[in-house]
Amino acid sequence: MIPSSWPQTPTKLLLDGPLGAIEAIAGSGSVEPSLIAVLCHPHSLHGGSMDNKVVTMLERTLRDAGAATLRFNFRGVGASLGSFDSGLGEGEDLAAVVAQARAWAPQARLWLAGFSFGSYVAARMADSLSADLLISVAPPVARFGFQDFARPQCRWIVLQGDADEVVAPAEVYAYFQALQPPVEMLHFADTSHFFHGKLVEMRERLGALL
Repeated sequence: MIPSSWPQTPTKLLLDGPLGAIEAIAGSGSVEPSLIAVLCHPHSLHGGSMDNKVVTMLERTLRDAGAATLRFNFRGVGASLGSFDSGLGEGEDLAAVVAQARAWAPQARLWLAGFSFGSYVAARMADSLSADLLISVAPPVARFGFQDFARPQCRWIVLQGDADEVVAPAEVYAYFQALQPPVEMLHFADTSHFFHGKLVEMRERLGALL
């Protein structure tokens, strides 16, 4: 059963999605939060899930900044019904999750965050969901269609490791340097795609911007 308000402690839920159940974890320090953050995980076919350590560290960072947080599994992952849809259906999943988050807190501002594949889904949906802030970690700009949609109108923070073995850092930097208005780019020296040994630094540096 879906609760009528934001859970006060992190609680696993099954939300209503376009294909059925969407597995999620929601938590807030307030019954009526003024800020909500929804997080998107990395590639579903390569082990990505809402329990990814980058996603959970992002969640802690956003909660420390005062947001009620909601992370979830895209279709076909965990208990979420359906199968991988290359980002299109996953965008529908995100919209359904945001709708539930807003049902709990209709007046709250929305932050969207995503890691790798999840950053593509969040960026593509940011304008249609009226996000106030977009946070992208290791965005795969050459693998998915970032060029197919206009730059989201909201504030945009990008975190990229200089030693990323999955997403080419040079391609990420070139793509974002061409965008106007500029994004806020955080470079992480000697940092791999999954931020091994760098999660605390990620939390501290991103937290300082929030």
